Amino acid sequence: MNVALWIVASLLAALFLFSGVLKLLRTREQLAAAGYGFVTEVGDPFIRTIGILELLGAVGLVLPAMVDIAPVLVPSAAVGVALLMVGAMVVHQRRGERQAVATNVVLFAAAVLVAWGRFGPHAF
Repeated sequence: MNVALWIVASLLAALFLFSGVLKLLRTREQLAAAGYGFVTEVGDPFIRTIGILELLGAVGLVLPAMVDIAPVLVPSAAVGVALLMVGAMVVHQRRGERQAVATNVVLFAAAVLVAWGRFGPHAF
């Protein structure tokens, strides 16, 4: 189970690293063209804040355990990522984007799995 948790956390980290970097480096128009439709309804500070939170989540999912400094941050980051996905589900549901909601549900479940495993039976 430890290996499975590492794999799930690493995949989540890679995905949120990519998404966070995009939100920080791309313009609103570029993000909208890439399929991030919600950017047309929110301000730039909101987009950048989400990008920063995604980057922090990505780093927190793997780095503390890799360097063995404060590994309790791994499940804490997983909880943060899960909360981000709850917010994303709300936004996408309001916009009628069912496929995006389904993706958010899968990512939420993966983050909850990591949080459960690292807070519980497979803690560091």
